[in-house]
Amino acid sequence: MATERKKAPVERKIVKAAGAEGSGVKADRPAGEAGTVSKKGDAKGLRIGAAVAWALAIAAEIVTIMFLNGYIYVRGDITVWLIAGIAVDLVLVVVGSLLWKKANDLAPASGKNKLKFFLWNNMGLIVALVAFVPLVVLLLNNKKLDKKTKQLVTIIAAVALAVAGLFSVDWNPVSVEQQAALEGKLSGQQVYWTQFGRRFHVDPDCSTLSRSATLFEGSVNEAVEANRGTPCSVCSEDFSFAPDGSPAGN
Repeated sequence: MATERKKAPVERKIVKAAGAEGSGVKADRPAGEAGTVSKKGDAKGLRIGAAVAWALAIAAEIVTIMFLNGYIYVRGDITVWLIAGIAVDLVLVVVGSLLWKKANDLAPASGKNKLKFFLWNNMGLIVALVAFVPLVVLLLNNKKLDKKTKQLVTIIAAVALAVAGLFSVDWNPVSVEQQAALEGKLSGQQVYWTQFGRRFHVDPDCSTLSRSATLFEGSVNEAVEANRGTPCSVCSEDFSFAPDGSPAGN
């Protein structure tokens, strides 16, 4: 019976987060109060960009509906125009959602009102529904398109809605209270995260990191900025907080 080969241990490399490629943290990020003001300014710019992208997405949906209902005359196959409109709508919704989520990473919302916190962090999902649901409904009820075209475009619009929704949902939003609580409890302590992971770790030898060759090291504030603001449930269970800043489970 052949002996089972053990996997060789991964050679570990720990990289300082600030300025490291893939860490999500800018090298020239100001520190202290000036850094906080800078991040809030960056977040405002990102939110304006998201709002512009979303407004253009709604405009693309309206134009697509006008194609569908014949208010805009187009030469050639209308299918191409409908699919193009859906594609533009999808790209703009996703771009807006990514900008919005990045803004929330830099300047989190308060978690005291859970409904408001959820809606604020998932604004992109709301926009995705507004940008696609009316179009899907109108396609389903349209009597002028031939059956084949109707089925094709409706399926594409439904898939675009699903994709936009997946990109727009914020699965692990961090509140300003949670961020402050984590920074207070882990003041001066370095935390670790990976290039593709979604959480930070207080222990670089955490079992969940056993196959990670590169770890980024920085403060909790830097982890949040890198969109890794949720503690690992294995090595950071004592540092978990609810969105309102209270210890999780209480």
